[in-house]
Amino acid sequence: MQDFKHLIRPEKNFFQRYWKNLALCTVLALLVIPLTVVAVRKGAQALSYWQGFRAKTELKPQPVSLGDDLFATASSLLPAAVSSGETLSATAPDGTSLRLSINPDLQQRVQGFLTATRPNYAVFVAIEPATGRVLSLTGYSAFDPNWHQQAAYQVYPMASLFKMVTAASALENNKINPASVLEFRGRLVSETPKNWDPSPRGRNNKMDVTEAMGKSVNPVYGMIASDLLGKEQLKQTCNNFGFNRPLLLPGVPAVPSPAPAVTTTNELRLQGCGLDHGLQVSPIHAAAITAAIANRGSMMVPRLVDQATRNGKELKVPASREVAKVISPETADSLTRMLLTTVTSGTSRKAFHTAEGRRLTSDMKIAAKTGSIDGDNPKGHYSWFAAYAPADRPQIALVALVINGDKWKIKASQLGEQALAEFFRQGR
Repeated sequence: MQDFKHLIRPEKNFFQRYWKNLALCTVLALLVIPLTVVAVRKGAQALSYWQGFRAKTELKPQPVSLGDDLFATASSLLPAAVSSGETLSATAPDGTSLRLSINPDLQQRVQGFLTATRPNYAVFVAIEPATGRVLSLTGYSAFDPNWHQQAAYQVYPMASLFKMVTAASALENNKINPASVLEFRGRLVSETPKNWDPSPRGRNNKMDVTEAMGKSVNPVYGMIASDLLGKEQLKQTCNNFGFNRPLLLPGVPAVPSPAPAVTTTNELRLQGCGLDHGLQVSPIHAAAITAAIANRGSMMVPRLVDQATRNGKELKVPASREVAKVISPETADSLTRMLLTTVTSGTSRKAFHTAEGRRLTSDMKIAAKTGSIDGDNPKGHYSWFAAYAPADRPQIALVALVINGDKWKIKASQLGEQALAEFFRQGR
């Protein structure tokens, strides 16, 4: 047998066996140690920088932002607010001092007029169109001393104020222009839509939509809704203006304004002209709609607080912001032209042309709309007035709602005229 002993290698010692691994570890150590030292130094520098930044931040605290509930808080404090010159201020339960957007003279004039005339119920809201600042917010009742607390936020039948929405929808969808003429049958205030269709034999009433706006002609705007728009287009415009939208005005504690779905032509006609009792709006929402038209289609979130301070430090309050673009500027301009006739030759002419003469300058253009309807909550005759002025550069938009019993005390347009006279008496 062949001998294989000479092929067996001699056994290696430890160093011979692992010298390559030891060399690799040595090289890695020489590389890692310097890198580790650098990393530690950089980490220490970063820690030092962060601690310095934190110290500076703690020395300069960031301003506290007040949330959207600020409106509701300020509204609840209004009855106890204190006037100091041209401002109205109130103190919140947590000690925060609030400077309100309310115009003290305007607020006092409206409250004084209501106290003197003693209507069953009344509520008034005025807004600065471009900013959403609430210039007046008040209510009155000869029967319920707590009426004013929630009056501006509850919903009531909108009546003919809704003709503004119907007209806006038809203008926006190119169905009419301010000079468009419609034929119809029946009285101007007819509430029976089945009798409005023009007779093919002629002898129908004719009127352009601008005059019909000023005189609040039911057949014209009912037929615009049914014959020119249709329920889907009118529904879309309702949505644009904020109906059936619970979170339309952030922070404002208003009940959502419902615009019920309609199925028949007659129901659509009643809705289009404002005779649908289920079509309801809150005064604060109606004021926001009026201000949006005045602001060429841009609806701003209502604001009630201009400034807030706590422990001598100023807090951040919500800024003016747009909540929706309800119509185009061109539609708003056309609608304004139509609304001018309400004061010059329409349903509120008498309120602005008293025996003593106009309290407002004769050349001031006022865009306005009235509405009237019977309601049950509270029971009475509802009188609405919405307006903005000057119509070519609006500084104020307002809505007044007066609910009378069988004996009328005042109309909403009279309250609106008093408010406008006071506001512009102040030299604006």
